[in-house]
This record gives sequence, structure tokens and C-alpha cells, in this order.
Amino acid sequence: MDKKIFELLPEISEIQDSVLQEKVIVCWQEAVNYRNWTFDELRKIPFTLLAENVKIGFIEHVRTCCRMALACNSVLDHAYGKRKTKINRDYLIAGSLLADIGKLFEYDKKDGTIYKSEYGKKLRHPFSGVGLAFKHDLPAEVMHIIAVHSKEGADEIRSPEAIIFHHVDFIDFELVK
Repeated sequence: MDKKIFELLPEISEIQDSVLQEKVIVCWQEAVNYRNWTFDELRKIPFTLLAENVKIGFIEHVRTCCRMALACNSVLDHAYGKRKTKINRDYLIAGSLLADIGKLFEYDKKDGTIYKSEYGKKLRHPFSGVGLAFKHDLPAEVMHIIAVHSKEGADEIRSPEAIIFHHVDFIDFELVK
């Protein structure tokens, strides 16, 4: 399944720390297996259920936000050089790829229809995503990105990586909404 996860999310290969890379893969494997999501279903799931007629898929959103976060970091590096706030690129990538993983618990499926599960009505994806990341011993810095990326993190002080991811995630969300 590792190979399929890499095909689905090739950005994982950009994580330099092999231990962190493997932990991201293991999180994805567990989340995919939770409801036996097929890779075809993963590509077709709308990335949000909070808007009508969403034509952007879950995996597209995850990958796009990861690439936007990396692009922002690259622009900041180019513009400010050594004066820029230090960003841990591996944490930025891992957090970007895991921020919405909890949606695979939050959502359920029946006869080709995706809907908010009973579980999801009680726990939104940032909570289940952090739980999954904690279970697999991801760094607190990565869990922080997952935890504060959406409205649940509105009153929290975000790390530099979490600031970048929060904004790119909302760019994508607001443009669809």
C-alpha cells in the first residue's frame, strides 16, 4: 500500500526525514483502512461538505494546499533570505498532508454518497487528525498544524508553519465556498 499512498500523494517524497515520511504514510494507511476507502473513492470525495456542488476532490485539495504552502515558503525564502522566519519544511509538508486526514473518519459513504458520519457530527477532522498523529508519534509541531488549521484554532497562537498552512487552506476553501 505504500506505493499506492505515494502515487496518491507524491509530495510525501519531499519529506527529507525518512522516519517522519514513514509516519505520514502509516497515518494515511490507517485512515484509508478505517472505512475501507478505495483510491478511486479518495479521488472523488469532495474536499468539503460545507458547500454545494464542490467539484474539487479531497486528494486534489490536500495536494494543492501542500504545494501552495511550499510555494509560499519558497517565495518568502527568495524575498527575505536569511531574514525570513525559519520554517521547518518537513513539518510544513507533513502537516499539510495530514491536516485534513481526519475527514476520512469524519465522512462516511453509502451507495456512492459521501456524508458526515455520526462520528463526524461529534468530532471534526482536526481532532481526529491530531488523535491519529498522536497515536503514531508524530512531532508536536506537526500535530499543531493539524490542530489549528481550521476554525478550531482561531484563538490559538500558530507556529510559522501553521500560519502558512492555515492561510493556503482557507484560500482554497474560500474560493470554492
